[in-house]
Amino acid sequence: MPLIGYARVSTEDQTPLPQSQALKSAGCAEIHEEQASGGDRARPVLARVLERVGKDDTLVVVRIDRLARSLSHLLEVIERLEAKGAFFRSIQDPIDTASPQGKFTLQVLGAAAEFERALIRERTKAGLASARTNGRVGGNPGLRARDPAAMRKVRLARQDGYMERLNETAQDWVPHVRRLRPDLAWEDVVRIINGPLPETRRWTQSRLLRAVNAYIRDGFLPATVLDRAGPRARDDRLPAIVAGIKGADPDITLQAICTRLEAMRERTPRGRTSWQPSSVKMLLERAARLGLL
Repeated sequence: MPLIGYARVSTEDQTPLPQSQALKSAGCAEIHEEQASGGDRARPVLARVLERVGKDDTLVVVRIDRLARSLSHLLEVIERLEAKGAFFRSIQDPIDTASPQGKFTLQVLGAAAEFERALIRERTKAGLASARTNGRVGGNPGLRARDPAAMRKVRLARQDGYMERLNETAQDWVPHVRRLRPDLAWEDVVRIINGPLPETRRWTQSRLLRAVNAYIRDGFLPATVLDRAGPRARDDRLPAIVAGIKGADPDITLQAICTRLEAMRERTPRGRTSWQPSSVKMLLERAARLGLL
């Protein structure tokens, strides 16, 4: 199984060389280095690595904290890898999802995270019940009084929270929207975005449009992505989709494109559900002739 290494340091004063050497000793022929905060989920190099990983590949790190600083982020990354048929290994931690022991450790971590969430919910409910018993009513007094300043403050806080959540998933959808719109219809863009994502993180067209409008409002995307998609001949649709996948990840393999198309439930030109690299190569050649690449 191909081993893909990922090394991360937080500041420019640090060097990823020790991590890279350990990854190379572990058998990683391909190593990606990044300088970014561990608390930042929208890391460009990590996003490209997760997009690059294919079936039966293994993402390797020296320690868990080089990949994620929170259990929720770690489980999110591993879930994304599993959706692509890939594995995860940490050299200095007992986690290797290709082994039964590693899967068991991961299940224990997931159970611990769920237990922690349950405790927080119970403590919150108990606190609210105690407050009601003592005659205290929860909530913002300004909101109960319909104070305009308080309502505006809450509205801005909600917008900030929404943008923060969008930023955590930006690597999943922004490159595709920037690359594919308005050449492809929104329904095709949504299917391309959802292809590598687990069921719990997939987008609907309405949710994606809301996110795109928010990014346009803040200047992160050009308004032209909302332009109406032009008419496209039926025979040009598959080349356009394949070109969109290739354009978003130039290093993606033919087999990985096949996997993506199958995940999208896109049928071959002959109506089959199983894709072959030769069919993808033919569509890429046609896309090049149409000027889509």
